Amino acid sequence: MSEKMWAGRFKKQLDSDVNDFNSSIRVDCRMYKSDIGGSIAHASMLATQGIISKEDAKQIIKGLEEILNDLETGALSFDMTAEDIHMFVEAELTKRIGDTGKKLHTARSRNDQVALDIRLHLLSEAKEITELLKALIEVILEKAETYKATVMPGYTHLQRAQPITFGHHLMAYAQMFLRDISRVEDAAERMNYSPLGACALAGTTYPTDRIAVAKALGMNGICENSLDAVSDRDFAVELANACSLIMMHLSRFSEEIILWSSWEFKFIELDDAYSTGSSIMPQKKNPDIAELVRGKTGRVYGDLITLLTMLKGLPLAYNKDMQEDKEAVFDAVDTVKTCLLIFVPMLNTVTVIKENMLAAAAKGFINATDVADYLTKKGTPFRTAYKISGTLVAYCIDNGKTLEELTLNEFKEFSPDFEKDIFEAINLENCTFKRNSRGGTSVESVERQIQFIKEQLK
Repeated sequence: MSEKMWAGRFKKQLDSDVNDFNSSIRVDCRMYKSDIGGSIAHASMLATQGIISKEDAKQIIKGLEEILNDLETGALSFDMTAEDIHMFVEAELTKRIGDTGKKLHTARSRNDQVALDIRLHLLSEAKEITELLKALIEVILEKAETYKATVMPGYTHLQRAQPITFGHHLMAYAQMFLRDISRVEDAAERMNYSPLGACALAGTTYPTDRIAVAKALGMNGICENSLDAVSDRDFAVELANACSLIMMHLSRFSEEIILWSSWEFKFIELDDAYSTGSSIMPQKKNPDIAELVRGKTGRVYGDLITLLTMLKGLPLAYNKDMQEDKEAVFDAVDTVKTCLLIFVPMLNTVTVIKENMLAAAAKGFINATDVADYLTKKGTPFRTAYKISGTLVAYCIDNGKTLEELTLNEFKEFSPDFEKDIFEAINLENCTFKRNSRGGTSVESVERQIQFIKEQLK
Protein backbone atom coordinates (compact mmCIF):
# COMPACT_ATOMS: atom_id res chain seq x y z
CA MET A 1 0.00 0.00 0.00
CA SER A 2 1.42 3.41 -0.96
CA GLU A 3 2.16 5.86 1.86
CA LYS A 4 -0.51 8.48 2.42
CA MET A 5 0.43 12.14 2.06
CA TRP A 6 -1.31 12.80 5.37
CA ALA A 7 0.42 9.93 7.21
CA GLY A 8 2.36 12.14 9.68
CA ARG A 9 -0.56 12.55 12.06
CA PHE A 10 -1.25 8.81 12.24
CA LYS A 11 0.68 6.05 14.02
CA LYS A 12 -0.90 3.11 12.23
CA GLN A 13 -1.33 2.18 8.58
CA LEU A 14 -4.84 2.46 7.22
CA ASP A 15 -6.68 -0.86 7.26
CA SER A 16 -6.65 -2.36 3.75
CA ASP A 17 -10.44 -2.63 3.59
CA VAL A 18 -10.78 0.96 4.79
CA ASN A 19 -8.24 2.02 2.18
CA ASP A 20 -10.32 0.39 -0.57
CA PHE A 21 -13.50 1.96 0.80
CA ASN A 22 -11.85 5.38 1.08
CA SER A 23 -10.08 5.31 -2.27
CA SER A 24 -11.63 7.01 -5.29
CA ILE A 25 -8.91 6.53 -7.90
CA ARG A 26 -10.96 3.97 -9.82
CA VAL A 27 -13.49 6.72 -10.48
CA ASP A 28 -11.43 9.91 -10.54
CA CYS A 29 -8.41 8.65 -12.52
CA ARG A 30 -10.22 9.87 -15.63
CA MET A 31 -9.55 13.44 -14.46
CA TYR A 32 -5.78 13.09 -14.89
CA LYS A 33 -5.59 15.68 -17.68
CA SER A 34 -7.51 18.22 -15.63
CA ASP A 35 -5.45 17.46 -12.53
CA ILE A 36 -2.14 17.85 -14.33
CA GLY A 37 -3.32 20.95 -16.22
CA GLY A 38 -4.44 22.59 -12.98
CA SER A 39 -1.15 21.70 -11.30
CA ILE A 40 0.88 23.19 -14.15
CA ALA A 41 -1.04 26.47 -13.90
CA HIS A 42 -0.64 26.42 -10.11
CA ALA A 43 3.13 25.80 -10.28
CA SER A 44 3.57 28.59 -12.81
CA MET A 45 1.67 31.02 -10.56
CA LEU A 46 3.73 30.01 -7.50
CA ALA A 47 6.91 30.90 -9.38
CA THR A 48 5.54 34.18 -10.73
CA GLN A 49 4.54 35.19 -7.21
CA GLY A 50 7.95 34.22 -5.81
CA ILE A 51 6.47 31.51 -3.59
CA ILE A 52 8.73 28.88 -5.19
CA SER A 53 11.73 29.44 -7.43
CA LYS A 54 11.40 29.59 -11.19
CA GLU A 55 13.82 26.66 -11.44
CA ASP A 56 11.67 24.55 -9.13
CA ALA A 57 8.57 25.45 -11.14
CA LYS A 58 10.31 24.57 -14.39
CA GLN A 59 11.31 21.17 -13.00
CA ILE A 60 7.80 20.53 -11.63
CA ILE A 61 6.11 21.50 -14.90
CA LYS A 62 8.51 19.36 -16.94
CA GLY A 63 7.84 16.41 -14.63
CA LEU A 64 4.08 16.89 -14.88
CA GLU A 65 4.21 17.08 -18.67
CA GLU A 66 6.21 13.85 -18.79
CA ILE A 67 3.69 12.12 -16.50
CA LEU A 68 0.87 13.28 -18.77
CA ASN A 69 2.67 12.01 -21.85
CA ASP A 70 3.41 8.64 -20.21
CA LEU A 71 -0.23 8.23 -19.15
CA GLU A 72 -1.38 9.12 -22.67
CA THR A 73 0.98 6.65 -24.35
CA GLY A 74 0.42 3.88 -21.81
CA ALA A 75 4.01 3.95 -20.55
CA LEU A 76 2.60 4.75 -17.09
CA SER A 77 -0.37 3.03 -15.46
CA PHE A 78 -2.48 4.26 -12.57
CA ASP A 79 -1.61 2.89 -9.15
CA MET A 80 -4.93 1.58 -7.92
CA THR A 81 -3.66 1.54 -4.31
CA ALA A 82 -3.37 5.34 -4.42
CA GLU A 83 -6.07 7.24 -2.59
CA ASP A 84 -7.06 9.38 -5.55
CA ILE A 85 -5.76 10.86 -8.78
CA HIS A 86 -4.30 13.89 -6.99
CA MET A 87 -2.20 11.77 -4.64
CA PHE A 88 -1.16 9.51 -7.49
CA VAL A 89 0.15 12.37 -9.63
CA GLU A 90 1.92 14.05 -6.72
CA ALA A 91 3.52 10.80 -5.59
CA GLU A 92 4.65 9.99 -9.13
CA LEU A 93 6.07 13.51 -9.53
CA THR A 94 7.99 13.24 -6.26
CA LYS A 95 9.32 9.85 -7.28
CA ARG A 96 10.64 11.35 -10.50
CA ILE A 97 12.06 14.71 -9.37
CA GLY A 98 12.56 14.21 -5.63
CA ASP A 99 11.68 16.69 -2.90
CA THR A 100 11.06 19.47 -5.41
CA GLY A 101 7.87 17.67 -6.31
CA LYS A 102 6.63 18.15 -2.74
CA LYS A 103 6.60 21.92 -3.28
CA LEU A 104 3.75 21.67 -5.78
CA HIS A 105 1.11 21.47 -3.07
CA THR A 106 2.17 24.79 -1.54
CA ALA A 107 -0.83 27.13 -1.10
CA ARG A 108 -3.23 24.42 -2.21
CA SER A 109 -5.47 21.78 -0.62
CA ARG A 110 -6.99 18.68 -2.11
CA ASN A 111 -10.32 20.37 -1.43
CA ASP A 112 -9.80 23.17 -3.93
CA GLN A 113 -7.76 20.89 -6.19
CA VAL A 114 -10.56 18.35 -6.67
CA ALA A 115 -13.11 21.14 -7.04
CA LEU A 116 -11.03 22.51 -9.91
CA ASP A 117 -10.41 19.12 -11.50
CA ILE A 118 -14.06 18.15 -11.67
CA ARG A 119 -15.01 21.53 -13.10
CA LEU A 120 -12.35 21.31 -15.81
CA HIS A 121 -13.25 17.72 -16.62
CA LEU A 122 -16.99 18.39 -16.81
CA LEU A 123 -16.38 21.42 -19.01
CA SER A 124 -14.72 19.08 -21.49
CA GLU A 125 -17.59 16.59 -21.18
CA ALA A 126 -20.17 19.34 -21.66
CA LYS A 127 -18.49 20.34 -24.91
CA GLU A 128 -18.64 16.74 -26.16
CA ILE A 129 -22.32 16.45 -25.25
CA THR A 130 -23.05 19.68 -27.09
CA GLU A 131 -21.33 18.42 -30.23
CA LEU A 132 -23.27 15.15 -30.10
CA LEU A 133 -26.54 17.06 -29.70
CA LYS A 134 -25.65 19.17 -32.72
CA ALA A 135 -24.98 16.01 -34.73
CA LEU A 136 -28.41 14.67 -33.73
CA ILE A 137 -30.13 17.91 -34.68
CA GLU A 138 -28.38 17.89 -38.06
CA VAL A 139 -29.83 14.44 -38.80
CA ILE A 140 -33.28 15.61 -37.67
CA LEU A 141 -33.04 18.67 -39.95
CA GLU A 142 -32.06 16.51 -42.90
CA LYS A 143 -34.97 14.13 -42.29
CA ALA A 144 -37.39 17.01 -41.75
CA GLU A 145 -36.37 18.56 -45.05
CA THR A 146 -36.86 15.24 -46.83
CA TYR A 147 -40.29 14.59 -45.28
CA LYS A 148 -41.64 18.12 -44.94
CA ALA A 149 -44.60 17.21 -47.18
CA THR A 150 -45.18 13.66 -45.89
CA VAL A 151 -48.65 13.62 -44.32
CA MET A 152 -49.18 11.60 -41.14
CA PRO A 153 -51.66 11.69 -38.26
CA GLY A 154 -50.81 13.91 -35.32
CA TYR A 155 -51.91 12.56 -31.97
CA THR A 156 -53.21 13.70 -28.61
CA HIS A 157 -53.89 11.09 -25.93
CA LEU A 158 -52.38 8.67 -28.50
CA GLN A 159 -55.59 9.15 -30.50
CA ARG A 160 -55.50 10.46 -34.06
CA ALA A 161 -56.16 14.17 -33.80
CA GLN A 162 -55.17 16.30 -36.81
CA PRO A 163 -53.07 15.78 -39.94
CA ILE A 164 -49.49 16.96 -39.75
CA THR A 165 -46.31 16.25 -41.69
CA PHE A 166 -43.56 13.93 -40.56
CA GLY A 167 -41.12 16.81 -40.99
CA HIS A 168 -43.19 18.90 -38.60
CA HIS A 169 -43.22 16.11 -36.03
CA LEU A 170 -39.44 15.72 -36.25
CA MET A 171 -38.91 19.45 -35.81
CA ALA A 172 -40.57 19.27 -32.40
CA TYR A 173 -37.62 17.14 -31.28
CA ALA A 174 -35.17 19.54 -32.91
CA GLN A 175 -36.56 22.24 -30.63
CA MET A 176 -36.19 20.01 -27.56
CA PHE A 177 -32.57 19.17 -28.32
CA LEU A 178 -31.80 22.81 -29.11
CA ARG A 179 -33.01 23.69 -25.60
CA ASP A 180 -30.81 20.91 -24.27
CA ILE A 181 -27.78 22.51 -25.90
CA SER A 182 -28.72 25.79 -24.26
CA ARG A 183 -29.01 24.11 -20.85
CA VAL A 184 -25.65 22.36 -21.18
CA GLU A 185 -24.00 25.58 -22.26
CA ASP A 186 -25.62 27.50 -19.40
CA ALA A 187 -24.35 24.90 -16.92
CA ALA A 188 -20.87 25.12 -18.44
CA GLU A 189 -20.92 28.92 -18.19
CA ARG A 190 -21.55 28.80 -14.44
CA MET A 191 -19.10 25.93 -14.04
CA ASN A 192 -16.24 27.83 -15.63
CA TYR A 193 -14.96 29.57 -12.49
CA SER A 194 -11.83 28.54 -10.64
CA PRO A 195 -11.96 27.45 -6.99
CA LEU A 196 -8.18 26.99 -6.83
CA GLY A 197 -6.63 29.11 -4.12
CA ALA A 198 -9.50 28.62 -1.70
CA CYS A 199 -7.31 25.91 -0.18
CA ALA A 200 -9.00 23.77 2.47
CA LEU A 201 -11.76 26.31 3.17
CA ALA A 202 -10.28 29.59 4.45
CA GLY A 203 -7.85 30.75 1.79
CA THR A 204 -4.11 31.08 2.36
CA THR A 205 -1.49 33.37 3.83
CA TYR A 206 0.65 33.05 0.70
CA PRO A 207 0.50 35.93 -1.83
CA THR A 208 -1.21 33.85 -4.52
CA ASP A 209 -2.76 35.20 -7.71
CA ARG A 210 -5.98 33.23 -8.19
CA ILE A 211 -7.10 35.27 -11.17
CA ALA A 212 -3.88 34.51 -13.07
CA VAL A 213 -4.46 30.78 -12.56
CA ALA A 214 -8.05 31.11 -13.77
CA LYS A 215 -6.91 32.97 -16.89
CA ALA A 216 -4.19 30.40 -17.57
CA LEU A 217 -6.85 27.68 -17.47
CA GLY A 218 -9.19 29.63 -19.78
CA MET A 219 -11.79 30.13 -17.06
CA ASN A 220 -14.14 33.09 -16.70
CA GLY A 221 -12.99 34.09 -13.23
CA ILE A 222 -12.73 32.78 -9.68
CA CYS A 223 -15.13 31.58 -7.01
CA GLU A 224 -15.26 34.62 -4.76
CA ASN A 225 -15.90 32.86 -1.43
CA SER A 226 -13.45 30.21 -0.27
CA LEU A 227 -16.06 28.21 1.66
CA ASP A 228 -18.38 28.13 -1.34
CA ALA A 229 -15.48 27.36 -3.67
CA VAL A 230 -14.68 24.01 -2.04
CA SER A 231 -18.22 22.96 -1.12
CA ASP A 232 -20.12 23.96 -4.26
CA ARG A 233 -21.28 21.13 -6.51
CA ASP A 234 -24.21 22.99 -8.04
CA PHE A 235 -22.50 22.70 -11.40
CA ALA A 236 -22.50 18.89 -11.17
CA VAL A 237 -26.20 18.92 -10.29
CA GLU A 238 -26.94 21.32 -13.15
CA LEU A 239 -25.12 19.16 -15.68
CA ALA A 240 -26.82 16.01 -14.36
CA ASN A 241 -30.14 17.83 -14.63
CA ALA A 242 -29.38 18.80 -18.23
CA CYS A 243 -28.43 15.18 -18.89
CA SER A 244 -31.72 14.04 -17.36
CA LEU A 245 -33.68 16.30 -19.69
CA ILE A 246 -31.68 15.09 -22.69
CA MET A 247 -32.50 11.53 -21.70
CA MET A 248 -36.17 12.43 -21.23
CA HIS A 249 -36.28 13.77 -24.79
CA LEU A 250 -34.38 10.77 -26.16
CA SER A 251 -36.77 8.49 -24.26
CA ARG A 252 -39.86 10.18 -25.69
CA PHE A 253 -38.36 9.96 -29.17
CA SER A 254 -37.48 6.31 -28.55
CA GLU A 255 -41.03 5.56 -27.45
CA GLU A 256 -42.36 6.94 -30.72
CA ILE A 257 -39.78 5.03 -32.74
CA ILE A 258 -40.82 1.85 -30.92
CA LEU A 259 -44.48 2.54 -31.70
CA TRP A 260 -43.86 3.61 -35.29
CA SER A 261 -41.81 0.50 -36.06
CA SER A 262 -44.49 -1.87 -34.70
CA TRP A 263 -46.84 -3.70 -37.07
CA GLU A 264 -49.72 -1.76 -35.52
CA PHE A 265 -48.27 1.49 -36.94
CA LYS A 266 -45.55 0.47 -39.43
CA PHE A 267 -44.70 4.09 -40.18
CA ILE A 268 -40.97 3.33 -40.21
CA GLU A 269 -38.58 0.43 -40.39
CA LEU A 270 -35.35 0.37 -38.45
CA ASP A 271 -32.15 -0.61 -40.20
CA ASP A 272 -30.98 -4.17 -39.53
CA ALA A 273 -27.80 -2.78 -37.97
CA TYR A 274 -29.88 -1.12 -35.23
CA SER A 275 -32.35 -3.92 -34.51
CA THR A 276 -32.14 -7.36 -32.98
CA GLY A 277 -34.03 -10.62 -33.43
CA SER A 278 -35.70 -13.10 -31.15
CA SER A 279 -34.10 -16.28 -29.82
CA ILE A 280 -37.28 -18.23 -30.59
CA MET A 281 -39.48 -16.18 -32.94
CA PRO A 282 -37.79 -15.87 -36.36
CA GLN A 283 -40.15 -13.18 -37.65
CA LYS A 284 -39.25 -10.66 -34.94
CA LYS A 285 -37.31 -7.45 -35.53
CA ASN A 286 -36.97 -5.75 -32.18
CA PRO A 287 -36.22 -2.04 -31.54
CA ASP A 288 -33.78 -2.94 -28.76
CA ILE A 289 -31.60 0.15 -29.18
CA ALA A 290 -34.53 2.51 -28.72
CA GLU A 291 -35.74 0.42 -25.79
CA LEU A 292 -32.32 0.55 -24.12
CA VAL A 293 -32.18 4.33 -24.52
CA ARG A 294 -35.62 4.52 -22.93
CA GLY A 295 -34.49 2.21 -20.12
CA LYS A 296 -31.24 4.06 -19.42
CA THR A 297 -33.18 7.26 -18.81
CA GLY A 298 -34.08 6.03 -15.33
CA ARG A 299 -30.40 5.48 -14.62
CA VAL A 300 -29.57 9.12 -15.34
CA TYR A 301 -32.52 10.28 -13.24
CA GLY A 302 -31.04 8.18 -10.43
CA ASP A 303 -27.68 9.92 -10.84
CA LEU A 304 -29.37 13.30 -10.45
CA ILE A 305 -31.23 12.18 -7.33
CA THR A 306 -27.97 10.75 -5.92
CA LEU A 307 -26.29 14.14 -6.22
CA LEU A 308 -29.20 16.07 -4.75
CA THR A 309 -29.56 13.65 -1.86
CA MET A 310 -25.83 13.55 -1.14
CA LEU A 311 -25.63 17.34 -0.96
CA LYS A 312 -28.86 18.18 0.84
CA GLY A 313 -27.63 17.81 4.44
CA LEU A 314 -23.98 18.79 4.20
CA PRO A 315 -22.65 21.58 6.42
CA LEU A 316 -19.92 23.81 5.03
CA ALA A 317 -17.32 23.21 3.86
CA TYR A 318 -15.89 19.99 2.38
CA ASN A 319 -17.16 16.61 3.57
CA LYS A 320 -16.09 13.17 2.39
CA ASP A 321 -19.67 12.54 1.21
CA MET A 322 -18.77 14.76 -1.72
CA GLN A 323 -16.48 12.08 -3.08
CA GLU A 324 -19.70 10.47 -4.30
CA ASP A 325 -20.31 13.36 -6.71
CA LYS A 326 -17.97 12.06 -9.39
CA GLU A 327 -19.36 8.57 -9.85
CA ALA A 328 -22.90 9.92 -10.21
CA VAL A 329 -22.20 12.80 -12.59
CA PHE A 330 -19.70 10.79 -14.63
CA ASP A 331 -22.25 8.03 -15.07
CA ALA A 332 -24.88 10.54 -16.19
CA VAL A 333 -22.46 12.05 -18.70
CA ASP A 334 -21.26 8.68 -19.99
CA THR A 335 -24.80 7.37 -20.39
CA VAL A 336 -25.95 10.44 -22.33
CA LYS A 337 -22.92 10.31 -24.61
CA THR A 338 -23.35 6.59 -25.26
CA CYS A 339 -27.05 7.01 -26.04
CA LEU A 340 -26.46 9.96 -28.38
CA LEU A 341 -23.66 8.13 -30.19
CA ILE A 342 -25.97 5.21 -31.00
CA PHE A 343 -29.17 7.21 -31.49
CA VAL A 344 -27.80 9.45 -34.25
CA PRO A 345 -26.95 6.68 -36.75
CA MET A 346 -30.08 4.72 -35.76
CA LEU A 347 -32.26 7.69 -36.72
CA ASN A 348 -30.20 8.45 -39.79
CA THR A 349 -30.77 4.95 -41.22
CA VAL A 350 -34.53 4.76 -40.55
CA THR A 351 -36.71 3.94 -43.57
CA VAL A 352 -39.90 6.01 -43.64
CA ILE A 353 -42.99 4.26 -45.04
CA LYS A 354 -44.89 7.28 -46.36
CA GLU A 355 -47.88 5.39 -47.74
CA ASN A 356 -48.64 3.90 -44.32
CA MET A 357 -48.49 7.32 -42.71
CA LEU A 358 -50.91 8.73 -45.28
CA ALA A 359 -53.24 5.74 -44.95
CA ALA A 360 -53.38 6.20 -41.18
CA ALA A 361 -54.06 9.91 -41.62
CA ALA A 362 -57.04 9.07 -43.85
CA LYS A 363 -58.72 7.29 -40.95
CA GLY A 364 -59.92 8.59 -37.63
CA PHE A 365 -61.71 11.72 -38.88
CA ILE A 366 -58.65 13.88 -38.26
CA ASN A 367 -60.08 16.53 -40.61
CA ALA A 368 -63.14 17.06 -38.38
CA THR A 369 -61.66 20.29 -37.01
CA ASP A 370 -61.41 21.55 -40.57
CA VAL A 371 -65.14 20.96 -41.02
CA ALA A 372 -65.78 23.16 -37.98
CA ASP A 373 -63.33 25.79 -39.26
CA TYR A 374 -65.06 25.71 -42.67
CA LEU A 375 -68.46 26.46 -41.12
CA THR A 376 -66.99 29.14 -38.84
CA LYS A 377 -65.55 30.93 -41.86
CA LYS A 378 -69.06 30.81 -43.39
CA GLY A 379 -70.41 32.68 -40.36
CA THR A 380 -71.47 29.85 -38.05
CA PRO A 381 -70.41 30.40 -34.41
CA PHE A 382 -67.50 28.07 -33.61
CA ARG A 383 -69.27 26.15 -30.83
CA THR A 384 -72.22 25.51 -33.14
CA ALA A 385 -69.86 24.49 -35.93
CA TYR A 386 -68.02 22.21 -33.51
CA LYS A 387 -71.28 20.44 -32.61
CA ILE A 388 -72.26 20.01 -36.26
CA SER A 389 -68.84 18.55 -37.03
CA GLY A 390 -69.12 16.10 -34.14
CA THR A 391 -72.61 15.06 -35.24
CA LEU A 392 -71.27 14.46 -38.77
CA VAL A 393 -68.54 12.19 -37.35
CA ALA A 394 -71.15 10.20 -35.41
CA TYR A 395 -73.21 9.89 -38.63
CA CYS A 396 -70.16 8.64 -40.53
CA ILE A 397 -69.38 6.04 -37.87
CA ASP A 398 -72.98 4.80 -37.94
CA ASN A 399 -72.90 4.52 -41.73
CA GLY A 400 -69.37 3.21 -42.16
CA LYS A 401 -68.16 6.25 -44.08
CA THR A 402 -65.40 8.84 -43.86
CA LEU A 403 -66.09 12.57 -44.15
CA GLU A 404 -64.62 12.57 -47.65
CA GLU A 405 -67.10 9.88 -48.73
CA LEU A 406 -70.21 11.91 -47.81
CA THR A 407 -72.22 13.51 -50.59
CA LEU A 408 -72.92 17.23 -50.64
CA ASN A 409 -76.59 16.47 -49.93
CA GLU A 410 -75.58 14.53 -46.81
CA PHE A 411 -73.50 17.51 -45.65
CA LYS A 412 -76.42 19.86 -46.27
CA GLU A 413 -78.65 17.75 -44.02
CA PHE A 414 -76.54 19.03 -41.13
CA SER A 415 -76.07 22.63 -42.29
CA PRO A 416 -77.19 24.67 -45.33
CA ASP A 417 -73.82 26.46 -45.25
CA PHE A 418 -72.05 23.49 -46.81
CA GLU A 419 -71.12 24.02 -50.46
CA LYS A 420 -69.01 22.13 -52.99
CA ASP A 421 -65.85 23.68 -51.62
CA ILE A 422 -66.22 21.58 -48.45
CA PHE A 423 -64.46 18.74 -50.26
CA GLU A 424 -61.46 20.96 -50.93
CA ALA A 425 -61.50 22.09 -47.29
CA ILE A 426 -61.38 18.54 -45.91
CA ASN A 427 -58.82 17.18 -48.36
CA LEU A 428 -56.05 15.84 -46.12
CA GLU A 429 -53.20 17.55 -47.91
CA ASN A 430 -55.09 20.85 -47.95
CA CYS A 431 -55.89 20.48 -44.25
CA THR A 432 -52.19 19.95 -43.60
CA PHE A 433 -50.53 22.37 -45.97
CA LYS A 434 -52.87 25.31 -45.31
CA ARG A 435 -51.80 25.44 -41.66
CA ASN A 436 -49.22 28.04 -42.44
CA SER A 437 -49.30 29.88 -39.13
CA ARG A 438 -45.93 30.36 -37.47
CA GLY A 439 -44.81 27.02 -36.04
CA GLY A 440 -47.53 25.16 -37.94
CA THR A 441 -47.34 22.03 -40.07
CA SER A 442 -47.35 23.47 -43.60
CA VAL A 443 -44.34 22.92 -45.85
CA GLU A 444 -43.45 26.61 -45.68
CA SER A 445 -43.73 26.65 -41.90
CA VAL A 446 -41.52 23.57 -41.52
CA GLU A 447 -38.97 25.19 -43.83
CA ARG A 448 -39.00 28.29 -41.61
CA GLN A 449 -38.47 26.09 -38.55
CA ILE A 450 -35.54 24.33 -40.21
CA GLN A 451 -33.95 27.66 -41.11
CA PHE A 452 -34.47 28.94 -37.57
CA ILE A 453 -32.68 25.92 -36.06
CA LYS A 454 -29.82 26.24 -38.56
CA GLU A 455 -29.33 29.88 -37.57
CA GLN A 456 -29.38 28.95 -33.88
CA LEU A 457 -26.74 26.27 -34.42
CA LYS A 458 -24.42 28.83 -36.00
